[in-house]
Amino acid sequence: MHIGSFVELLAALFGTFFLYKYKNTTLKYVLILLWYTFINDYIGISHRDSFIKNAILYNIYNVINFTFFFLLFRHYLKKNKKLVLFLCIVYLTSFVINGFFENYLVEFQRFPYIIAAFSIIITVTLYFFEILNSEKVLNTKRNLLFWISVGLLIYFVGNLPFRILRNYYQHLTDATISFLVNFTLTVIMNTCFIIGFIWSNKKQQY
Repeated sequence: MHIGSFVELLAALFGTFFLYKYKNTTLKYVLILLWYTFINDYIGISHRDSFIKNAILYNIYNVINFTFFFLLFRHYLKKNKKLVLFLCIVYLTSFVINGFFENYLVEFQRFPYIIAAFSIIITVTLYFFEILNSEKVLNTKRNLLFWISVGLLIYFVGNLPFRILRNYYQHLTDATISFLVNFTLTVIMNTCFIIGFIWSNKKQQY
């Protein structure tokens, strides 16, 4: 098994083990996404020689993944709900329009991914500003959503520049370096998720 997939599996297993802490919150759906992520990547790696299958697998995954997190943060934000919904709509619209230029079956949707990643960074930043100006800041280490947010922010802030370079300036990037960056960020993100599952408090209000 690929090490990256193994870390994703660990995150899903830890999320399952500590489900009792957050099963009565909307965050329980994160667990479903984690298992989906692991299964999708496992299948994708197993069929990496089949470009068509990989492309459609990850195009569908990105739509589900990004849309989920937009809606998750919109649910927990007290302010800027309309802005997050707007960002989600912009991403989905770009995905549909981009289908006229890049075939969903054989090409990874590059531009919509960049829009979504940048929008997720904005959304997570809005969440951090909100908790910094509330009493929740006193218990951030015990808040599962906080650790999920840290993981997402680190991943997309680190991944986005390389994704842009790889897509539009391929002559400036090395495939090995891009792989190592993505692998490292995936490990860090899922480690943050695992820390969140372990440290989060069952009584913590999300």
